[in-house]
Amino acid sequence: MKLATTTSDFSGAYKFSTVESMNYIHQAGFRYLDYGFSYGNPEAVFTDDWKNHIENVKNTAKELSMKFVQAHAPMASTPSMPIDENNDQFIADNIRCIECCAELGIKNIVVHSGYRLHITKEEFFEQNKRFYQKLLPAAEKFGVNVLTENFTQMHHEANTYWTDSAKDLKELIDYVDHPMLHACWDIGHANSTDVPQDESLRTLGEHVKAIHVQDNLGITHPLYGNTDPHMAPFFGSVNFDSVMHGLLEINYNGAFTLETGIFYSPVRYKKPYDKDDRLQKPLPFDIKLDAEKLLYKLSKHILETYDCFEG
Repeated sequence: MKLATTTSDFSGAYKFSTVESMNYIHQAGFRYLDYGFSYGNPEAVFTDDWKNHIENVKNTAKELSMKFVQAHAPMASTPSMPIDENNDQFIADNIRCIECCAELGIKNIVVHSGYRLHITKEEFFEQNKRFYQKLLPAAEKFGVNVLTENFTQMHHEANTYWTDSAKDLKELIDYVDHPMLHACWDIGHANSTDVPQDESLRTLGEHVKAIHVQDNLGITHPLYGNTDPHMAPFFGSVNFDSVMHGLLEINYNGAFTLETGIFYSPVRYKKPYDKDDRLQKPLPFDIKLDAEKLLYKLSKHILETYDCFEG
């Protein structure tokens, strides 16, 4: 199984471009990549210069002997499900990402439709179908699968529906009923909602085209609801034996893709202290790079233990 991580590992707090991030990820040992498309990244994907940017990314991958194996589209800028006429730009940006994937040889991209509070399951399914139907013609044109993933309950308002189980995720995919819509199984999201990893993967079966590997403590925070810190493997309570058995039993042929750019618990989950915040800043870059190297070693250990590490 190929071991990959997201280019977002060095964006966000560190503000590195995708090309810069690729070089640091390469230093840590990784050779396979998940392209993290994000509105916050300092790059040109969503400008008229996007083709030159993607060509630069492609050339960098070739120079470093790295390969992109999947991608993640940007998150919506608002919590509302982005399916109405006011979100045409978000739809266009997702289509741009699909075309970028085709340029980079990426066959699977994870796309979030967003969410809406106080929504029933029936409404959620209907609105998601309308959203994904706007993207699937581009998926057909460029030969890129669109993946929907299991989520975690970010809010606990009454009468709010979330696709947080494999059963419901499969039901949504079947409801949309398109040969290019499949699943990404997020291990950390599953852990935070306490669903069995191996059984869930068996439920989804061949629909699982990608995974997000991240850890957490699987607990509900009194202030923040279901916490989703995206920490490194072994830093939380995920049972990776269950994960590996599920992946091997369904003959999963995608990558073991990390989504742990934060690595440690993020600042928003820490108790406040008004007098000083010096230790609430992003860690110095040299520590971050060491953390990326440890992330590679921890994940490699998982795959080598199950005799399926490919690099």
